[in-house]
Amino acid sequence: MIYFSEYVSLGHPDKMADYISQYILDRFIEQDQETKYAVEVQIKSNMVVLAGEISSKVTFSNGYIEELVRKAVRDIGYTRGYQNYWGSQNTICADELKVYTNISQQSPDISQGLFGWGDQGIFYGYAEYNKDTAFMPTDYAYARKLCKALYDLPEVGLDIKTQLVMRGESILKVIVAAPVLSNSDGEAIVRDVINKNIKGQYEVVINGTGKYVKHGPIADCGTTGRKLVVDFYGGNCQIGGGSPWTKDGSKADLALNLYARKLAKQAAIENHTSVYTSLACCIGKQDVHYCIKTVEGEIIEEGLLVLSPKDLIAELRLNKPIYASMCKWGLFGEYQLDKNWEK
Repeated sequence: MIYFSEYVSLGHPDKMADYISQYILDRFIEQDQETKYAVEVQIKSNMVVLAGEISSKVTFSNGYIEELVRKAVRDIGYTRGYQNYWGSQNTICADELKVYTNISQQSPDISQGLFGWGDQGIFYGYAEYNKDTAFMPTDYAYARKLCKALYDLPEVGLDIKTQLVMRGESILKVIVAAPVLSNSDGEAIVRDVINKNIKGQYEVVINGTGKYVKHGPIADCGTTGRKLVVDFYGGNCQIGGGSPWTKDGSKADLALNLYARKLAKQAAIENHTSVYTSLACCIGKQDVHYCIKTVEGEIIEEGLLVLSPKDLIAELRLNKPIYASMCKWGLFGEYQLDKNWEK
């Protein structure tokens, strides 16, 4: 069977949008752990648009939020020095961003759902029984590892996509899109990184169109919630609910997706096999239907759990400023081992 996964770096415009929202949420939670938050972000060229709702004891001015956006983008790496290296025609600089905000008070009809869940929804989790990949799918783990190795190189641009095609344990193809200057030996550097991080005999495709210099929001529009397969399990598990990003821990799209992973990882360790989990909640209720099964379809456990948003926030420590770190290198696996859903 052929299977495959891809990964994108934090410098990809969609992930930039996710990260900006998460970065702002952290600043609210640092001062008010009960902040309720739902802010979407879009970024194109030097324009960033924020729209959504916040309910918090803290009030940030539009000017302060604008500066937080710029700090988040600098954190990603789009600095003045970076732009000078690549050219203003090819990438952005955080200092030049124009930020537009349209944020209102969150509806009390949503916030009252803290006793129960604020919406109905279905959620899925997965854990591959493989300690070497931190219980994540092998193809996904390789794609992410390669993407991070390239992201850390100064000769390679920040907007990177990696993809692996595998059959069984064999890697058939590695595909990379990574910005390199046309007058540099960047592609040779990329190929060297691939060889160091991915062992075996396989086809390699680097920048399939032949040229990749213009990148980031200059080349593409980024919008929150558009890279969910990358954020979860690659091509190895169905995905339920909405985006986990742009939301505080009271939202089922975040908390129950994380809990589905926690159940899957625990069951995989206990049963020495790869495991799928599924959850379903109802608006205003704490009852959550669940099923845990092997990848072959054998039911391990199923039934009804009583899970309140308040209790799950405490269990998963979602009232802490951990949101930006959750966004950097995927929700699950080796880069989130300090999080309670991975312990």
